[in-house]
Amino acid sequence: METYLNLEKLSNDLKNLFQNQNQNQNQNESYFDFQIICEQNKSSFKTHKSILSSRNYYFKSLFNSKMKEFQENKLILKDVSNSILFSILKYFYSGKIEINLENVIEILIFSSKYLIDELIEISLNFIKNNLQIETIVDILKLSESMNFNQLLDYSYQFISKNFDKFIKTSFFLELEENHLNLILSNNKILINEFELFQTIIKWGKYKLNINQISNIIQKIRFIDFSNKELKDTLKEDLIPNQISQKLFQFQKLEENEKELNQFIQKEIQNQNSLIFKSNFGLNSSEIIKEFKYFKKLKEWINDNEFFYKMKKGYSAKRDGFDCKKWHNKCDNKGKTLIIIKTKDNFIFGGFTQVGFKHSIIGEYSNDPNAFIFSLRNDKNNRKPEKFTINQDEERYAVKSYSIYGAIFGNGHDFWLNSNLQLDGSNFGKTYNLPKGIKYGTNESKNYLAGSWNKWIVDELETYFI
Repeated sequence: METYLNLEKLSNDLKNLFQNQNQNQNQNESYFDFQIICEQNKSSFKTHKSILSSRNYYFKSLFNSKMKEFQENKLILKDVSNSILFSILKYFYSGKIEINLENVIEILIFSSKYLIDELIEISLNFIKNNLQIETIVDILKLSESMNFNQLLDYSYQFISKNFDKFIKTSFFLELEENHLNLILSNNKILINEFELFQTIIKWGKYKLNINQISNIIQKIRFIDFSNKELKDTLKEDLIPNQISQKLFQFQKLEENEKELNQFIQKEIQNQNSLIFKSNFGLNSSEIIKEFKYFKKLKEWINDNEFFYKMKKGYSAKRDGFDCKKWHNKCDNKGKTLIIIKTKDNFIFGGFTQVGFKHSIIGEYSNDPNAFIFSLRNDKNNRKPEKFTINQDEERYAVKSYSIYGAIFGNGHDFWLNSNLQLDGSNFGKTYNLPKGIKYGTNESKNYLAGSWNKWIVDELETYFI
């Protein structure tokens, strides 16, 4: 026995059954037993109870309830246009519907009210795949009002991805405070903080609500502002007095490094801080105490999501100078930041996007974006420096070996032994040296920690999400 299917013909026949009757007034009406009336223009559509009830739960419940509409064999709809109603009824018959940017919202709203689940899903997917800056605020409001949480999430993701373009449009000004709050909580947004501040001031003036500005401004990362930007910020009248006073203190201390560091440490550890509201991993660091080091690491990593979400996953002082414990806590974490402070107050480390893994044989990982850095090097009187990987050595960026701690480079540029102490430094083998320093010399080997084999780790911190 063989079964033949001709679903396309079935669909067309049923579509014609509905379409011909409702477009040709001379058709025999005896085949139809239920009328749906669009109140907007008093147009009427002739349908079948059996088809409507088999295709839609709302109509099935309506007909089973024996309500007035069932008795009178008609239903009057007040909340839909003629064209949308025609399209949806035709869909009940044929299983086909044309959806475009002009009709999708109305189809979604009608489908939600009348429990047409498959059309809800189709409409949501269409909107998700066709999000536009011009309509995104309306989509946000619609998603929230109708509890379309998945579409709400996609809308926030779309705005975050296109944030730099979005804030330059007038549509940004239409955002509600709760939406803007959630968007600014997303650490994936990469944008100049001062530019964002100026846009928020513009948004606040448009909303004419000083309380809203006060709440939103606390999302700004003033810690990223330059001294000039802080001065320009303090000229803005709409900044609440409490925030303005803190910013003035921040700006005034820019020229006094010691007092500035003390002020910033106090603010970033204060969960109720008015100007450093954003939490980030380095606020728990026992090594990074100076503001200039914080700013350098943020600049070098250049990844807001990682920088503001990372946590201190390992501290040698807290968790032990033991490579097994380090691997148990730090393997398979993806992006990883290592910061080392020696007893002689050298501060250096490395960053990798691929992270480390468990390996009993020792395996290298390719990472073209890995780098090592020196933050404090008093012996050589050097400023903070970043050292990128040599293009020919990218496959040797980091090495995972279960009997050692962190290893950067082939040879290696620096590596930690089983006690998380320096086992040596062959700086320059894989990562680029500072200008004027030659590979293989004592100067290169001693550069990171003052000595290539006679230094002691005072603290090792490892950060990841």
